[in-house]
Amino acid sequence: LPTEEFENSDYRANDGRRCYFCKQTLYSSIALHRDRLGFRTIVNGTNCDDLGDYRPGLIAAEEHEVRSPLVEAGFHKQDVRQLAREWNIPIWDKPASPCLSSRVAYGVEVTPQRVERIDAGERFLRELLKVKELRVRLEAGELARIELPIEHLIQLTDPQVRQQVVDYFLQLGFNCITLDLAGFRSGGFNSRLEQNDLVRLTTMPRQ
Repeated sequence: LPTEEFENSDYRANDGRRCYFCKQTLYSSIALHRDRLGFRTIVNGTNCDDLGDYRPGLIAAEEHEVRSPLVEAGFHKQDVRQLAREWNIPIWDKPASPCLSSRVAYGVEVTPQRVERIDAGERFLRELLKVKELRVRLEAGELARIELPIEHLIQLTDPQVRQQVVDYFLQLGFNCITLDLAGFRSGGFNSRLEQNDLVRLTTMPRQ
């Protein structure tokens, strides 16, 4: 389903409400098809573990009366994986892969070019290092901050591997390439939001 979130200046501004504006665009587009096809309800894949993190997109879901069957059934991520395994779904253990725009630091404009650069960097590292879960985060000044599981950090101490990464990331357009010694972690940028921002963003006026 084609959407046009990059046409929304509020989305591109990336001030912490990006996910809200993205989901507003998505659910509005889906609603048009729902009505045309005669469906009554829109559902999403939110599970109970998602409720413990900062997710302004859930506000957009509420505004569009989108239901979350996994939450209603009390399913956590591990429950979903276990059931998928029992049903022989081959991707039951596929690592989580949040929106690539979430790799862009708050306050840095989200653009298609930056998202494509992040995607290319992550694909390269997965192939080179044989790592499933990692992140390439974009900081101000086109700085790449690489997050790897702690046990894989040592791989980048190999001079040849390190140089391959540097050369490729410079080719992509990053100005500086860094390795985060704290390792891989989900929601890495949410910790930078002030508590007042979290309150403001989770009590946004309904449209």
